[in-house]
Amino acid sequence: MVDVSAKAVTARSASAVCAVRFPAEVAAQLRASGLRSAKGGIVETAVIAGTLAVKRTHELIPFCHPLPIDGVRIDIDWRGERELRIACAVKTTHRTGVEMEALTGATVAALTVYDMCKALSHAISIGPARLAAKRGGKRDVGCAP
Repeated sequence: MVDVSAKAVTARSASAVCAVRFPAEVAAQLRASGLRSAKGGIVETAVIAGTLAVKRTHELIPFCHPLPIDGVRIDIDWRGERELRIACAVKTTHRTGVEMEALTGATVAALTVYDMCKALSHAISIGPARLAAKRGGKRDVGCAP
């Protein structure tokens, strides 16, 4: 792991986005059902999964530091007729940033949407996932998603 002990403790935040695209007929079914599948509420389940993933990023990615997470927000909404946009924003006050946590939260939420919908089609696609913004540390990147 990178030694961050000499870095200042500062407020840091990051946001990431990931898309989930559906075949037209699946998107229509999901809209008609209020984003519910046979497994239950898709959005609610994806938000829980993404939040848990943020908190466990250091267990999944070998050189990530375990961080005290001050806040997580996951927003999921339609973008166009066939795509869900998942945005994950994470905050901490620490010596290192939360970019990996935001990316992990967004992608695990997307994977959860896929899992909740795969009985409808295996032609669902995930991605791209990308960092939308980060604040704190040496430099700020991007803007809010």
